[in-house]
Amino acid sequence: MAPGIVTLAAEAPKLSAANTGFMLICSALVMVMTPGLAFFYGGMVRVKSVLNMLMMSFISLGIVTLLWVFYGFGLSFGTDKGGFIGWDGHFAGLSGIGLTELWGTYNIPIYVFAVFQLMFAIITPALISGALADRVKFTAWALFIALWVTLVYFPVAHWVWGEGGWLYKLEVIDFAGGTAVHINAGAAALGVILVVGKRIGFKKDPMRPHSLPLVMLGAGLLWFGWFGFNAGSWLGNDDGIGAVAFINTQVATAAAMLGWLAYEKLRHGSFTTLGAASGAVAGLVAITPACGCVSPLGAIAIGVIAGVLCAMAVGLKYKFGYDDSLDVIGVHLVGGITGSLLIGLFATGGVQSEAKGLFYGGGFDQLGKQAIGVVSVLLYSLVVSFVLAKVIDLVMGFRIEADDEIAGIDQAAHAETAYDFTGAGGGAMARKGPALGETLTKKVDA
Repeated sequence: MAPGIVTLAAEAPKLSAANTGFMLICSALVMVMTPGLAFFYGGMVRVKSVLNMLMMSFISLGIVTLLWVFYGFGLSFGTDKGGFIGWDGHFAGLSGIGLTELWGTYNIPIYVFAVFQLMFAIITPALISGALADRVKFTAWALFIALWVTLVYFPVAHWVWGEGGWLYKLEVIDFAGGTAVHINAGAAALGVILVVGKRIGFKKDPMRPHSLPLVMLGAGLLWFGWFGFNAGSWLGNDDGIGAVAFINTQVATAAAMLGWLAYEKLRHGSFTTLGAASGAVAGLVAITPACGCVSPLGAIAIGVIAGVLCAMAVGLKYKFGYDDSLDVIGVHLVGGITGSLLIGLFATGGVQSEAKGLFYGGGFDQLGKQAIGVVSVLLYSLVVSFVLAKVIDLVMGFRIEADDEIAGIDQAAHAETAYDFTGAGGGAMARKGPALGETLTKKVDA
């Protein structure tokens, strides 16, 4: 999906059953990432917020899917309109597309490309939700998703990946979403938390993860699905570049996890499961834009650097006083910036693109292009997200009532709780259940 990489075929392309099947599998893998993200985030919050955190990711599957069909695909990948947005009438409703009509010069159907890109559009706003744990109205969040993908994600996706998009024409390299997904979501998270403010008790009350096994499960699902995210972004594997993206994804993630753990051990004296999971995600984020244009050794370097930098960045919220609940800024914004900029150092040339980084004789040219991409997406998403959140807050209120936040957003917003201890054991045990449940709940959700 990066610019300057399409080689025109000598004759009209023909549908490839192998690549079509491959891309359908990759699309399913990327879809699994959103529930995986929900588990990853859900394990990191307190007991009283688990269901809300799961739902903040899960609802994106519903809202974004319909908007993508109605107009999102057309705005993102339709005929370019001035470098900023796209549009094609026959993409509206996805009803004017032939069953075997191919995507550009590629040999997969447009429907396959559309559903693959849909999964990217779904997970991007879900990433933002981790910054807002415990404290926002579910209806306000659902409205924000709809407005944000329309005004931010769809245009930025066109800038970066749409033929004619201004960053595409500038030849900014973003193989699978360092700018369009991760910097975009991380900057949006910062914009929204500047409006909604801190959680009650931030920096005072303990807010430890309630289920580290759930965090590890979510991280594992993300790692698994990310192979579809990255390797699938070449839209096939006839030339082996998808395989390069696959191996680079694995080695960068491994290196980032070890880098984060090494920093954590030196800084805090322990190797934690939360650090391992967070380090892995940081590596996945950082290699996403670069996985098709660097060597495996370059991918390892990117992973280590990202693991350390993201581990350092998550503590900035305590220094600067912004409440990024689950470190979306520290991991996704910082990781996305790191991976996007390091392309300007480690790009080898001759794989995804002919562009070479500084360490491979390319000078500062590609680094400058990458910096333009990073800054433009960051500022656009930050400003528009702040404005959207502010308008929603003024119109309907973005934040739940203080009493509901203290008691627990799960019960207030969804009339449910994640864990019910009252019926444990049955029979005589069931009669003792409420007291047992109250005791356990107090211990877990102190």
